[in-house]
Amino acid sequence: MSPDVSEPSLLNRELSLLKFNDRVLAQAESDGTPLLERLRYVCIVSSNLDEFFEIRISSLKEQQRQNSTLVGGDGHTPNEAFDLVQRAAHQLVERQNLLLMGEILPCLLAEGIGLLEPAGWTDALRAWAHQTFEQDVMPMLTPIGLDPAHPFPRVYNKSLNFIVSLSGQDAFGRRASIAVVQAPRALPRLIRVPPDIAGIPDGYVLLTALIGAFVGELFPGLEIRGCHQWRVTRNSDLFVDEEEITNLRQALQGELSQRNFGAAVRLEIDHLMPEDLESFLQREFSLEARDTYRVIGPVNLSRLVQLCSAVRRPDLLFPEYRPKVPAPFDGLGEPPDPKALFGIIAQRDHLLHHPYQSFQPVISFLTAAARDPDVVAIKQTIYRTGEDSELMLLLLNAAKAGKEVTVVVELMARFDEQTNINWAAKLEAVGAHVSYGVVAHKTHAKMALVLRREQGRIRRYGHLGTGNYHLRTSTLYTDFGLLTANPKICEDMDKVFSLLTGLGARRPLKTLLQSPFTLHETIVALIRAEAINARAGKKARIMAKMNSLLEPVVIDELYKASQAGVGIDLIVRGACALRAGVPGLSENIQVRSIIGRFLEHSRAFYFHADGAEQVYLASADWMDRNFFRRVEVAFPVLDAQLKKRVITEAFRYSLRDNQLAWREEPDGNYVRARSRGAAFNLHQYLMKTLGP
Repeated sequence: MSPDVSEPSLLNRELSLLKFNDRVLAQAESDGTPLLERLRYVCIVSSNLDEFFEIRISSLKEQQRQNSTLVGGDGHTPNEAFDLVQRAAHQLVERQNLLLMGEILPCLLAEGIGLLEPAGWTDALRAWAHQTFEQDVMPMLTPIGLDPAHPFPRVYNKSLNFIVSLSGQDAFGRRASIAVVQAPRALPRLIRVPPDIAGIPDGYVLLTALIGAFVGELFPGLEIRGCHQWRVTRNSDLFVDEEEITNLRQALQGELSQRNFGAAVRLEIDHLMPEDLESFLQREFSLEARDTYRVIGPVNLSRLVQLCSAVRRPDLLFPEYRPKVPAPFDGLGEPPDPKALFGIIAQRDHLLHHPYQSFQPVISFLTAAARDPDVVAIKQTIYRTGEDSELMLLLLNAAKAGKEVTVVVELMARFDEQTNINWAAKLEAVGAHVSYGVVAHKTHAKMALVLRREQGRIRRYGHLGTGNYHLRTSTLYTDFGLLTANPKICEDMDKVFSLLTGLGARRPLKTLLQSPFTLHETIVALIRAEAINARAGKKARIMAKMNSLLEPVVIDELYKASQAGVGIDLIVRGACALRAGVPGLSENIQVRSIIGRFLEHSRAFYFHADGAEQVYLASADWMDRNFFRRVEVAFPVLDAQLKKRVITEAFRYSLRDNQLAWREEPDGNYVRARSRGAAFNLHQYLMKTLGP
């Protein structure tokens, strides 16, 4: 059958990202989700949209400026795509706000958890609120009346602000019209009310409610005609001139100071704001009506996630899950005996599947390395690790103990730049070798390598993962990790580290696939090999799990493989530009997205390979940036038992799920993946199978 050429072969990236957030919001709409978790999902969507506007909408606006008539692979010009994306984003925000204000918050109030609005305040609550405003809020506020001597203030990205319309004359005889009040970031956005005053066990007042109720005290003698909250979102992508810089850390620190003042890309306003004030703000930030979002409820909605941890109601949350330390690492003690730990890894490879299994073996691996007198060197990549990282403290201690510690810190990890700069400075201060990788190529590979002296010779031990060395996300994100002493894998890891910290020609690797060199070409070759086998009448199968699928060459090869008869199952959590199930183009391709309690983050690739069953785990998605503009690593799973585990846990269970899975339709929309038979929830099953 000939492919249907009436539609473009690729789906729009931004629209696909918004559809992912549609699926996340569906979790908040489900009665089967615990109530506080429903609130958390709403806040996750809000946080995702913040980054979407800061990065993706900013990129679209730049495309409009550069070439507004260029038609992309999705069949749209930048102007057309921008209109479609804004329309979809407005629909998503409206749905989100209605769900929060019309269903979730009323349900929480029925449970004794509430945001107490001024219209419903009792006399006692109003008195408490007024006292709180006078003592804790008002001294921090600086009202700015707009006139020739007081221009419009410089506004931080995503900061909470109020526009106040006034009338009357002030002490200097000036006619009052408009003022702006900026809420300092030091002020809490959510303030707990004593239960005896609130009338419910867990009552809270938003900072926006306090300021709105008593804003008149900032303008004595003037009439307050209106007070409305608003915030502006700015372009937050950093630009560093890679041809001019001599010190990446210094250049980046200079750029970070300006991140909060990039070009405005979105204006969020109180849904009751008059049109004249809306137009005033739009002119101030060079934005249009389509860039403006009227919000029911707080404009900084993601701050409500604090309720999920502040309120002690475990009955309204997912049941607590504490992953166990898998055998044989469960009997090592604390701190672990280095000889015993390295002996375990020397015997065979070990697969870890987080968060179903504890991240503790990785901590134990680096703890043992830091304490073991036979360990002479530790090398590690750091992309995201957090401000309070036990892993980084271990590296600091190892360097203080005189070990050769080499850390490749990715300074351009988006929104973690300052944290990584701080860790880099601390590491350098104790004598560690700190490298920032390769300019223009983010180091996204997840590797830790330990060099240990055994019987007069150096033996290498390694950890490779699909996720970051971040303790908190290891309990929330699904990721695989491999602890190994395989000489070929560990030797390849050492070669990658040498390339990152030094200079020299590309060195051939025996087992690892590395971006920007061999990963893309090998994935393409493996896909083509499956197509050749299918045409020869042999069994052919591809399964791949990732966060995003966007790279057009790989997508085109998947289309060709489908047309050759290869059965292809793709599990793509987020953005997917591939159109699945199109007759003549991709009828043998199924795309699933799994949205549930945990964030699907692992990257795993399977190729039947005429029965050899090649399985790789990777730090990389199938995107242009991962293939060509990042240092990534894909590592093979060589142990037959571990290979079977990956095939089962990453693929077979994911394809069996009929509770969390969504199936992509040919038009790019998603529907629930339902099937006959017993209910199967991937996350619950793996918690039960791999957990305590």
